Amino acid sequence: MFMNKIILFVLLIIVSTTGFSQDNFTAKFFGFSFHPDGDENADNMPTKIDRNGVVVINLGMYFGYEHFVSKDKLSLKTAAAFYSDCGGLFSGLVHVGFRGVILQRKKFSINGGLGPTFIYRRSWYSKFDDYINSGFYNGNETDFWQYKFLWYGGELEFNYKLKKSLDFSVTIIPGYPKLLGLSFGVRYRFKKVTKMN
Repeated sequence: MFMNKIILFVLLIIVSTTGFSQDNFTAKFFGFSFHPDGDENADNMPTKIDRNGVVVINLGMYFGYEHFVSKDKLSLKTAAAFYSDCGGLFSGLVHVGFRGVILQRKKFSINGGLGPTFIYRRSWYSKFDDYINSGFYNGNETDFWQYKFLWYGGELEFNYKLKKSLDFSVTIIPGYPKLLGLSFGVRYRFKKVTKMN
């Protein structure tokens, strides 16, 4: 029931915005997680690349819709991701935030921004007997979900123009010093709409 409300909320935001200017839709493979100092639960990470869980493969998808509100420089972005977390359990996130264009060249751009983000995952308490709670997620031993709400969640997005309306796009979700997330895929830019006089 709770998850249905989150998904419905994201869909309503996406449907209520109309595409114009450089509005775009993003679909990405999600991705990789980087734990710069390793992770105390590395033994519970089936897709880790190294012994300490510095790099872990996460399988899933990231979807985003970006609606520009100010001359192709400032936008409102909604995003949702559904993926297998570092422990191989179902996880996801929902995000809404403002974005700004940091750098714009003919074929390359960098966008960045901040906004509230809700992260959730199937509880590690029920899956791993030796789970060490770092204190990041809310939820206890009897809860089905663990979750975290961040007012300051954000991303950096790097885009390279492949065709007139299609970009190769890489997203970095900074959660430093604990976690960095990486996803990559495509960004489809809608055609500009010109007003008729």
